[in-house]
Amino acid sequence: MPELPEVEVVRRGLEDHVVGHTIGDVEVLHPRATRRHLPGSIDLAARLDGQTVVSAERRGKYLWLVLEPSSAAIVVHLGMSGQMLVQDPSVPDEKHLRIRARLESGIDLRFVDQRTFGGWALADLVTVDGTVVPGSVAHIARDPLDPLFDPDVVVRTLRGKQTEIKRALLDQTIVSGVGNIYADEALWRAEIHGNRPTDKLSGPRLRRLLGAARDVMTEALDQGGTSFDALYVNVNGQSGYFDRSLNAYGQEDLPCRRCGAPIRREKFMNRSSYSCPRCQPRPRLAHG
Repeated sequence: MPELPEVEVVRRGLEDHVVGHTIGDVEVLHPRATRRHLPGSIDLAARLDGQTVVSAERRGKYLWLVLEPSSAAIVVHLGMSGQMLVQDPSVPDEKHLRIRARLESGIDLRFVDQRTFGGWALADLVTVDGTVVPGSVAHIARDPLDPLFDPDVVVRTLRGKQTEIKRALLDQTIVSGVGNIYADEALWRAEIHGNRPTDKLSGPRLRRLLGAARDVMTEALDQGGTSFDALYVNVNGQSGYFDRSLNAYGQEDLPCRRCGAPIRREKFMNRSSYSCPRCQPRPRLAHG
């Protein structure tokens, strides 16, 4: 799934091309694309007609468009392959086009999703900890790029848990935006194995890890995110290239750029983890 940098790239594109424009006709071309909007696709299309997009927002991996005058938001679930594309109406429909919103400015906002895991849903806005978010996003923690992110609060939360540090990094209610790729990259930078228990890591080590997560995602954002195939693109259909800068994720058997030891791959939560056996030694016990 796309992680914070990839979603932020899309958000910035929507801010540039869609914010300030009014939605006209909306076509839902696949029912799964609106399955999270419980009243259904007809209701979604009717409620979007005439709404103006006033901002494009993000928290972690979650993306939404704030609408006026309804004071609601389109929550965009990108899933594993969702794309938000800004297109001229003359451009032929994409093979996996799921939703088309025609804007009164004369452009199309298209949601394309090959694997149909993503979609759009309308949600009311609520205020949580001084920030307005869709109700469906209210449980999501702030991310390391959020100006109000408080690493001290996160460190205290982590030290109060009894779980593996990588599991905690992937828990979007503790810290959002980090997925498998950037978890492995942050752990490599902080020289911590993902199986280390959170309650055994010192405050300074955890702060270093959160700083590494912030830094690696900032660098990825500067390069347009990480794209391993044509599915992860910005609103103009362009791929990012941070995959060329990865130090751990996907680097199995390649030499660690810090010490030269071959990067190892291990199974983790039905996926893979990548780490350096020398820089990131496994804990001697799973929970001790």
